[in-house]
Amino acid sequence: MCLMRTLIQKCVAGIPPLVEAAARQEGQNPRDFARAVARGHVVIPANPVRPHRSCAIGDGCRVKVNVNIGTSGERCDPGLEHEKALAAITNGTDTLMDLSTGGNLEAIRKMILSLDIPVGTVPVYDAVRRAGNATNLNSDLLFNVIREHCRQGVDFLTLHCGVNREALAALRSDPRILPVVSRGGAFHVAWMEQSGEENPLFSEFAYLLEILAEYEVVVSLGDGMRPGCLQDADRHAKTVEYLNLGRLANRALDAGVQRMIEGPGHLPFDQIGYNVRMIKELTNEAPLYLLGPLVTDIATGYDHVVAAIGGVEACMHGADFLCMVSPSEHLALPIVGDIIEGTRVAKISAHIGDLVRGKDGYKMPRERQMADARRRLDWKEQFALSLFPDAAKKIHERDGELDTCSMCGDLCAVKMMQEIFEKTKK
Repeated sequence: MCLMRTLIQKCVAGIPPLVEAAARQEGQNPRDFARAVARGHVVIPANPVRPHRSCAIGDGCRVKVNVNIGTSGERCDPGLEHEKALAAITNGTDTLMDLSTGGNLEAIRKMILSLDIPVGTVPVYDAVRRAGNATNLNSDLLFNVIREHCRQGVDFLTLHCGVNREALAALRSDPRILPVVSRGGAFHVAWMEQSGEENPLFSEFAYLLEILAEYEVVVSLGDGMRPGCLQDADRHAKTVEYLNLGRLANRALDAGVQRMIEGPGHLPFDQIGYNVRMIKELTNEAPLYLLGPLVTDIATGYDHVVAAIGGVEACMHGADFLCMVSPSEHLALPIVGDIIEGTRVAKISAHIGDLVRGKDGYKMPRERQMADARRRLDWKEQFALSLFPDAAKKIHERDGELDTCSMCGDLCAVKMMQEIFEKTKK
């Protein structure tokens, strides 16, 4: 039983230093920000075991980006994963998740935890590797692995607590083309099918909350029943999981445990707003963490762009946290170039999400400054204001240093107007 007060409980009584610092970063009033944390509208993944830069997610915060890295059974190169982690951080990710399933998982996790950034994991991956397969898993092993990840300093854990027997029954009564595409969700389904028992993360949720409260770790309630194709988006299993996550989110808040919600997978574009608003309502406005949503299934190789399109629409309706999707999604383990490209596209999506979430967001100073720099044909300032200056500079200079871009050259409309209005002033 945790005798220490959790961050939520501290925010009820005052303004903890961590919360005040996060509020300043987000340009928010610290007292109002502390209330938002206490109400569960904002989370700050910050396991006290491991000091690192903070990251607030939720109401009133900038849209944040997570990048998934990690080995697989087919390709295990810890050095590559370290390189991918550094590439993600360099290109602006706010958090990292270690999804490793191959090699020395503890060593890989410790390497990623050595970086100055919040880190998440999916403990069931580690537990299944130790058990040998999903059907040999047992609740003692799973909870021991969860506690171990907390002790090592992991800041947030994806736990598929809503994948219970009721959701499994919905999956059977309303079949889908792709029954389960979440790896964690599939593990729990396999275990329930083999054992005939309930998912321990659901049946023993109170015990789970005790562990999370003890280590001040954020639970990211996983979307194990997310649809894996557009045709499965209106099947019942995900809706049952939504309802489960709503109940569990409220129980976590009552226990003083920070929580966020994951969802909702592949969705037709016109269903994004409805799904985001439903999840928000059911979970009492808990921060929402999305992979995508992916709004077409046939842009393979460009799923990072597809996810960015869905992510902007989701942000407009209340999503708070976007998970990077790489160009290799559905195809292969990402390489460094995939991580760079995916992270940059996700950051663009998050920035546009900030614009659509804020009133008159298009008037943000940086957007106005770019317009002024373009009017003056000030290339140095344009590069500096760009989200990714190196890319902009490289493209502009490939045809030499020009006053205009090489697309228009001497027929540049901006330069023409500049000359006309200069003459008018004289």
